[in-house]
Formats: sequence, structure tokens, C-alpha cells
Amino acid sequence: MRRLIENRFGLLALVLVALGALYGVAFVSRPAPAAQVRPQAVKAPVESVTAVCPAPSGSRVSVVTPADQQQNRGQGSATLSAIKAPEEKSGGKADVIDRPGLLWQREIAPGGGPLVVDATGSMAAGLESAQTARETSGAQRGLAGVRCVEPGAESWFVGPGPAAAEMTLYLANPDSAPANVSFMVYSGEGPVLSERGNGVVVKPGQHRVIRLRDLAPSPLIMALQVSTRSGRVAAAVKAVLGEGRGVDWLPVATAPATRVVVPGIPGTAGQRELYVATPGDRDTVVRIRAVLEDGSYALKNKETIEVPAGSAASLDLSTGIGGQPAALVLESDVPIVAGLKITGTGTRQDVAFTAGAASVDLGSVVADGRAEGKQTSWLVLSAPFAAATVEVRLVPSKGAAPAPVEVKLPAGRTKELRLAPPKGSKGGFSVVVRPMPGSGPVYGGRALDETAKDGQLVTAQPLAMARTWALVPPTVDSPGAVLP
Repeated sequence: MRRLIENRFGLLALVLVALGALYGVAFVSRPAPAAQVRPQAVKAPVESVTAVCPAPSGSRVSVVTPADQQQNRGQGSATLSAIKAPEEKSGGKADVIDRPGLLWQREIAPGGGPLVVDATGSMAAGLESAQTARETSGAQRGLAGVRCVEPGAESWFVGPGPAAAEMTLYLANPDSAPANVSFMVYSGEGPVLSERGNGVVVKPGQHRVIRLRDLAPSPLIMALQVSTRSGRVAAAVKAVLGEGRGVDWLPVATAPATRVVVPGIPGTAGQRELYVATPGDRDTVVRIRAVLEDGSYALKNKETIEVPAGSAASLDLSTGIGGQPAALVLESDVPIVAGLKITGTGTRQDVAFTAGAASVDLGSVVADGRAEGKQTSWLVLSAPFAAATVEVRLVPSKGAAPAPVEVKLPAGRTKELRLAPPKGSKGGFSVVVRPMPGSGPVYGGRALDETAKDGQLVTAQPLAMARTWALVPPTVDSPGAVLP
């Protein structure tokens, strides 16, 4: 041992053995490393909503926030007021709603501009608003309804062109920053650029009314893209087809995609005209599949529609889906936008429009439903890809709410429900649709019709995702973040 110690190489070996033993004991006894948890987005209730009713003059405006114990907590209110610039004083008394579960409805006198609905706190999550007009004579004869829209950076509309109807674009800017807005029209002949320019600045609190005939007078059918280079704008389009031919608003369509679902087609008789546009630079053949009460299949001799690049096309589907509640599934190799015109029956016609819409995974709310006199409300629900189950609940403006109804939808089927409030409740009602856990994707729409001697009055509204939850992106501490 003494020789080993005196030998410096031996001493080094002993030191190495001792260090190895210590390292081994430390390695065995050390605590397990903490697992790295990847941050996830957080689902939080919506706490602020702004929507614009584009032209409520002479219409009934409906506003509702469904009562939900998980969301409607704390204080909140919804205020309805005329649009105004930030520096302007209020031009009149604003209406205030401060209780979820209350359907607020009011007939708006003729005259005046857009109404802005600002909701905060408990009144924001799930808030919906709509305007619906009813005329029995003249060029505006018919039912014309539209969901009050949130301001955004882009909106798409698909329907008849300025050569087939009086098409009017309504723009409103409820924000505090100006919106630099541009337009693009896709017609049957291709993209159309206006010689008068295709842009406009909408100042804070300002609203503009633009005749699309001044931008592009020739298209018989069209897709309209409204986008902003800066700021946000609320956009809506009204179509007046002329005396005895109908009137309604075009709903906002989903952005271009390779698969588009056009839902909420009611089971009444009458013409059904499909509009499809391809904004890109490639021609396409769009495959069409109808989702009906008895199944999902391609329509005979109407399985496809050819759409040249940068243009729009139409197809009459009356003999395929006329008289049947339906949804359409359109698939293409390039992104498309789509919509559908619904024509009522009678010697004097009225029209309604639906458009490509998203599935209502978070639920949906329709502010204006009716069952007054000869008016009937219908809910058209479709499950084009997988079986689905939804809960349908009515919120009457007066009286007790009926018990919710559970509706089961087999895969590839459409169901139509007649909506009627319970006996004893009067006035209008709102509709709340909530998919149940495990449900497949659900698409739908609400149709409203009225029987008249000279012809049916009709309007439609595709279901939109409820403004209930927002996904808040994850945040983590980062020493690499440096402020300038």
C-alpha cells in the first residue's frame, strides 16, 4: 500500500476511483428532472363584443345574450347607440341591456344610420343581434334579415351581380382608427376593376353606402371581396331584385377554402340557384354533394360545376334540392367561395340567401325567430360528415322558456325543425343551438317565411359560431425578449 501511495500514478488512480464512487452515488440519488409541460392555449369567455346593424331603419332589431351560469358571471351591459365618431357627443339616449337571458326587441323608426351594439362583461359571451324588415308592397316587398356583423379585416359575399339586381354595399367603422378599404369583384367573365377606383377610406365613426353598379355595372353574378389594408370595417350587402322579384341581404360567406359547406336550405318549394367563385389563378371543377333528409349523394347530371380562374359561375339546383331541406358540400382542388339563392313561391316572388359557413362547434345563437300570424320559423340542421347531437333551446321575449330539445342527426343527413314558442308566450324568440359532447360537426341555418295572397315572403340566415369563447395563446417567460 505504501508503494502504491508513493507511486504518483497509483495515487492518481485512487483519486479517480474515489471520485467515480462519489459520482455514482450522486447520480443514483439525484431527484428526477422536472417534466417540461408545453404551454397550451387557454379557453376564456369573451368579455367584449362590438357588432353593427348596417341599416336598421324600418326594421325590427333583436339583441340577446343567452343565460349561462358558467359564463355570465359578474357585471356587464350591452349598449345600442347610433354610430358616431369618437369626438362626437351622443345624438340621443342609448338603450342599455344588463341582464343575460333577456331578448330585447324594438321596431326602429324610419331614418337614421347604423346601430352599434357594444357589449362587455357578462353580456358579451354569446351576444347576438339581428335586424329584420318586412314590406308588403313596392320594390322592397319581402322579408329582409341580416345578422349584425363584427368589424373585421376581410369579408366575402356571393350572389347576383349589379346587372341582375340593385346591389348596395354598407360600410361602417365603429373603431377609433380609420379603415382603408378595398374591393374586388369576380364576375362570370373574370375579375372586374372599377375605373373609378376600388378603394375608400372610412373614418372612425363614419358609415358609407356604395352602389356596386358604380364599381362594376356588368356582372350578372358575382363574388365580392371587401378587405382592409389598415383598420377594420363592418360590411354588409343588400340585394333588391326589383318589383315582385324579392329583396334580402347576402350573408357573409366563409373565406376561400377547398371544401365549403352551404347550410340552412329550407324545404319549401321554389328555385335554388348555386353561386361558386374561384378567386385564384387556376381553373377548377367543383364537386357537389347534397345532404338531404334521406341521405348524402351527388345530384344526377349536376355532380360538378366548372369555374374558370378568377371568375364566378352559377348552377340551377331546383330539380335536385327544391322542396327538400338540405345542405351542400362543395369540394375543389383550389380554394372557392359559394352561396345560394332561395326563391319563394307565388305570383310575386321573394328571395333569401345562404352562403358557405363554418360548423357551430362552440354553439350558435339566432337573435330573431318568429311565429306570429302567418310567419313560421324553421331550423335546418345538417351533419354532413359524422353523426351529431345538439340541444336546441328557445328564449322567448315574454313568458317562460320551454324545456330544451335534443336533436340527433345521423351522419350524412339533414333535419328541419319547425320552431314555435310555448302557449302563453307572445312575441318573438331567439334560438340557441349547442352541440353535445362527442358530437360530429354541425352546420345549419334559420329560415323565416310568411304566407301571403300574392306570394310567399322568405328570409334566411346561416348559423354562425357563437361569440362565446376565445382561445388565448400561451405565454411563457423568455429572457431572450428584448424591448427596443
